[in-house]
Amino acid sequence: MKKVLYIDDEKINLTLFKFTFQKKYDVILASSGEEGLRKLNEHSNIQIVVSDWKMPEMNGLEFVKKAVSLYENKCFFLLTGLEKNEVVEEYLNEGILNYYFQKPFNRDLLEKHFEICTSNLKIA
Repeated sequence: MKKVLYIDDEKINLTLFKFTFQKKYDVILASSGEEGLRKLNEHSNIQIVVSDWKMPEMNGLEFVKKAVSLYENKCFFLLTGLEKNEVVEEYLNEGILNYYFQKPFNRDLLEKHFEICTSNLKIA
């Protein structure tokens, strides 16, 4: 079962994400960017990382940029209620982000992109 790390500072979003995906994925939750980095360190076999954008202290884009520099061979996604902007476009074009999803999320669309991305990962 593939491992997915979901980072969001809102407990209801964490609960909803886990409930939606727990039958197909091993879902690990974090409520901040710092906790997300710790979870990546503790679980080296996480393949999929999904982060909310708007969070206190370290926002989702800051988290993704830091995590990508520290952890290779993972798929990074942004899931947010915010509109896509130039920075998000830049991260997508540079391959820092694999995809951008808007809330409320479409489960089938997320799963499709999870599968596309992980099929391109190098197996360690």
